[in-house]
Amino acid sequence: MRLCEQAELPSRAHEGDAGLDLVAVEGAHLAPGGGRATIGTGVAVEVPEGWAGLVCPRSGLAARHGVTVVNGPGIVDSGYRGELRVVLCNTDPHEPFEVRAGDRIAQLMLTPVSLAAVVEVEELAAGTIRSEAGFGSSGGFG
Repeated sequence: MRLCEQAELPSRAHEGDAGLDLVAVEGAHLAPGGGRATIGTGVAVEVPEGWAGLVCPRSGLAARHGVTVVNGPGIVDSGYRGELRVVLCNTDPHEPFEVRAGDRIAQLMLTPVSLAAVVEVEELAAGTIRSEAGFGSSGGFG
């Protein structure tokens, strides 16, 4: 639903794209080195129950300008009916970034989610090969 006249509905740039582009309805200045702003899209969505909307960064903004979604992906729960707002951050250490109304600032992906119940137990099932090995256990952290 458009919340203001200038809002653009989320749309795919190309047929078959997973993400729907989200467009800013307001401008913002993102200072270098971590400047951030919450930017309105002027739209509200109704995500079906059993699904979630994921607000993800746009790879072009990240690659060319160091601009990303701070809490990426942001989660839009099925019960939320307010405006989709995007928290952008400028990671470039030297250059500011200007967001203008009409800029594509993020992508919305819809995905099914498991609504499993939380069950407290006295102990977990028998150990696995991984067991309690955490960060870096697969050799990913040098």
